[in-house]
Amino acid sequence: MKRLLFIIPVLFIATLSFAQEKVDEDAVKKIRKEGYENSKVKEIAFQLIDKAGPRLTNSKGYENAAKYAVKQLSDWGLTNSKTESWGEFGRGWETEKVYVAMTKPYYMPFVAVPKAWTESTNGAISGKVLFLDIKTEEDFAKYKGKLEGAIVAVKPSGNQNPTFKADALRYTEEQLSDMAKPNTRTRTPSSPEQIAAWIARRALRGKIKTFLIEEGVALVINGVRGKHGTLFTSSPRDYKKDTPKGIAELEMMPENVNLMARLFENGVEVEVEAEVRTSFRTDDLNGYNVIAEIEGSDPTLKSEVVMLGGHLDSWHGATGATDNAAGCIVMMEAVRILKATGLQPKRTIRIALWGGEEQGIYGSRNYVKNHFGSEKDGFTKEHGKISAYYNIDNGTGRIRGIYQQGNEAVGPIFGAWFAPFSDIIDNATLTNRNTGGTDHLAFNSAGIPGFQFIQDPVEYWSRTHHTNADTYERLVIDDLKQMATILASFVYHTAQRDALLPRKEKEVKNK
Repeated sequence: MKRLLFIIPVLFIATLSFAQEKVDEDAVKKIRKEGYENSKVKEIAFQLIDKAGPRLTNSKGYENAAKYAVKQLSDWGLTNSKTESWGEFGRGWETEKVYVAMTKPYYMPFVAVPKAWTESTNGAISGKVLFLDIKTEEDFAKYKGKLEGAIVAVKPSGNQNPTFKADALRYTEEQLSDMAKPNTRTRTPSSPEQIAAWIARRALRGKIKTFLIEEGVALVINGVRGKHGTLFTSSPRDYKKDTPKGIAELEMMPENVNLMARLFENGVEVEVEAEVRTSFRTDDLNGYNVIAEIEGSDPTLKSEVVMLGGHLDSWHGATGATDNAAGCIVMMEAVRILKATGLQPKRTIRIALWGGEEQGIYGSRNYVKNHFGSEKDGFTKEHGKISAYYNIDNGTGRIRGIYQQGNEAVGPIFGAWFAPFSDIIDNATLTNRNTGGTDHLAFNSAGIPGFQFIQDPVEYWSRTHHTNADTYERLVIDDLKQMATILASFVYHTAQRDALLPRKEKEVKNK
């Protein structure tokens, strides 16, 4: 009984605080009806994923997806729909052909993708596979002059043993409850010795790569993280315009590389045949975002802006369905819902589909710098007129809450806006914690309220994030509908508020 008496006042207080924020119930009904009964999620997904293809920054696939998005947003009635350059990125890159198979001691086709921005092989090649044993620079001597035309393989890290845990996960109530609590965990700082060792390992890897180039190696096969046929791609920096010529490199399913390594270590000769054909795009080195707007209806408030977005670029091992076509699908569907319902937001709503996120959050960081300024150089007038930015970039999983990024004042507001969706979002979790790694950080760093939603992980970390398995089939369509409906409501209510969303206290200077 005492426990019940304790909980009731807390819930009563929370309800009162939520009730102070206005919720347009008629608008919510229209949004829900459009989002669930007339959804265009599947159509958008097909265009961005299957039809456009892989969307590596500055690739043809990215260009195809951007062109589709600009036209589609315009056709739905959004204004100022365009691609907008955020500055120089670097070379575009395309895969034209990839083939690799073991031919000795027996034939077996292997699963591999070219490392992004890799060079081509000199046509079709074949030969023995060599696993190098280089632990220090002194080890270079035993391979000097012996590697021209060689096919070199590198063993994967981690283990590829059976797993006894589901790949696809939903957050439990206990996990969400823990997430809502203040983060008391502290990260143990690396010791000077650990830092020095990490720097030394990185330096050695760079010297090994240079050595292999100088020796004229024909192909490097990298065993990468993954298991059960899934391989995770890495994040090279070879897109820069002044990058020197490198070596053809493949990233291969770890089990395939382990097979060759076991054979090699037991004295069994291993041979492969392969061909890698790639090309570079250098006619336009700029990076681009997609931008479009629903113009505000209030003569006074339409100069103020609410933004929503996700990154349009992907890695190239698959078609980037959950990373991050899913976020772009949700954002495009959210603005479509608002146009289809005929709602007239007071403030301008601006959607942004970002480029260059995977290489360093470039599209959003440069957009913020170009439009809103920076703390170092001073902020523009536009900086004071943006209410919030909402982001999706954690896969296909449904919304379970939101990270407030240390902005305590928005908690009661978001709580009120989640309330009408209690039937499609169990225990909407409000956490004051920060989350990182994606485009809302660009806004937060400039003092603009930027938020990433809490999403069920589903298969994001186990199967789809930067992998060869990130395809249309990995989408959960009902989850995307839920996300788009909630996003449309959040954005609409942000646009209707009497005031901009509260910001974290921080002095800024305007220019």
